[in-house]
Amino acid sequence: LNPKKVATYSWSGQGVTVNSTTNTANIDTGSLQPGNYTVTGHVSEGNKPGQAADCTAQFTVKQFEPPTVSCVANPSTVNPGDSSTITATGVSPQNRPLTYSYTASSGTVSGTGNTATLSTTGAPAGTVTVTCTVTDDKGQTASGTTTVTINAPPPPPAKTQQLCTITFDHDKKRPARVDNDAKGCLDDVALNAQRSTDASLVVVGNAAPQPPAPKGRRQPKEIPNLAAQRAVNTKAYLVTEKGIDASRISVRTGTTGTNEVDNYLVPAGANFENDFPGSTAVDESQVKPQERKALPERHHATRHAKAKATGAPQ
Repeated sequence: LNPKKVATYSWSGQGVTVNSTTNTANIDTGSLQPGNYTVTGHVSEGNKPGQAADCTAQFTVKQFEPPTVSCVANPSTVNPGDSSTITATGVSPQNRPLTYSYTASSGTVSGTGNTATLSTTGAPAGTVTVTCTVTDDKGQTASGTTTVTINAPPPPPAKTQQLCTITFDHDKKRPARVDNDAKGCLDDVALNAQRSTDASLVVVGNAAPQPPAPKGRRQPKEIPNLAAQRAVNTKAYLVTEKGIDASRISVRTGTTGTNEVDNYLVPAGANFENDFPGSTAVDESQVKPQERKALPERHHATRHAKAKATGAPQ
């Protein structure tokens, strides 16, 4: 350039705006789409026609790199209904602002920042996949996943099983005696106990109210602890006759108002008093088992034998 003349500068470009009248120009690329651009510089000096020259420069606007994200769950294994915290870590190589969102394959997940909460209420047991997504201000996204395992719910507690019932209506003289009619029932009770070695037995004795004596007769004396005695005698039969460990059998009294003993099998984990409320434990230190004896020979039969031996009239 001729230092005695004034140089004039101008700039132009396709798709770009260049505002400068000097020999340097700055271009704002903030609104430009990714791609290649060319800027043309023009300089002139002197009067018309004067002298002039042009130059070109090229530059490239690169696409912003997309963000990346990773996410983790803590804890990664939960019981049904529990929650897990999801933490997402998003990175933008050009430090663009990021927003977060979350979805889950089951359960519900809530949160808009870099942490969210997964609620497993109502979700089935198994694996839940949580997807974490980050989006930058250019609309570019990235996703990552983490998993949460929901344990299977524990099985429902076992329930007490009511077995058979034995009655005490036959032997009026020994109303607490376990008679031969009870054997079939108690054999079945013992078999159930032998099959379920971790189960226990509960024997609940009952007693009906004593009926009023017929007119003109004295009211029989009431037998104390009759319901408890029936339960204790039933336990004694199961222990001595069927070989069931006494520690596996509990004796109680009920309130059915019948001359019966009800037998129950209580599996491991079951609670008899919850399943069948209303009975009372028997104090076995106060109520002892009675020996199972046959009735003594009837008195009139003895007299008959003596009369026959002496030749007395019948």
